[in-house]
Amino acid sequence: MEAELFSLRGKTALVTGASRGLGQGMAVGLAQAGATVIGAGVSEMEETKQLIEGINGEFFHFKADLAVDGGAKELAKTVLANFENVDILVNNAGIIKRQEAEQFSDESFREVLQVNLDSLFALSRQIGNHMLERGSGSIINIASMLSFQGGLRVPAYTASKHAVAGLTKALGNEWGARGVRVNAIAPGYMETDNTEGIRNDEDRFAYISSRIPMGKWGTPEDLAGPVVFLASEASRYVNGHVLCVDGGWMSS
Repeated sequence: MEAELFSLRGKTALVTGASRGLGQGMAVGLAQAGATVIGAGVSEMEETKQLIEGINGEFFHFKADLAVDGGAKELAKTVLANFENVDILVNNAGIIKRQEAEQFSDESFREVLQVNLDSLFALSRQIGNHMLERGSGSIINIASMLSFQGGLRVPAYTASKHAVAGLTKALGNEWGARGVRVNAIAPGYMETDNTEGIRNDEDRFAYISSRIPMGKWGTPEDLAGPVVFLASEASRYVNGHVLCVDGGWMSS
């Protein structure tokens, strides 16, 4: 009984930014639970494909540039033309730019919001309409610790991730009663390419690590369980929630 609650057999999941890092970890986790996984993004996803096929899972890849206006709409159109149903949407694609706020350009600010927020809403709206027609679906947005905090030298990223948390609640309010749950995962400090610069700064790495009650940084594999939980029947009464996967950071 318990295993069936977490089963995703017969489900199809669309994961943006699944070529590496957190997206890859979640894509593999969804496949392990039985889902057919569609990866979308500008990068090649051969490694993700090999990992999923190595566990006898199914993986498909569509090229998509979410940094351009209309990219998300075109992606949704392509996916829905090739797959009868999309049961799970994981909005993981995102970028970060670091610079002092007083020097942060309008172009950089807009680019970050286009990928992290605008495309997330557009894809959620397009795939969400498909889910609403069927009366079922799970949308999982990737928020951040910076959905709650200000951070340093990342004004656009912080603004976008605060907005992702708010949008998750807004969509959950509108769509929950119609069978489509909308939640988010807020990863803590994770060992990915995005945090390489911080981890290479010995003093900052030591300070951050000292603030994590579990005493270690997370890995992409640590998001596999949470994303399967939010995608499955195990979380059928969870909606509009931002789940922190942070080793206890927010409680410290």
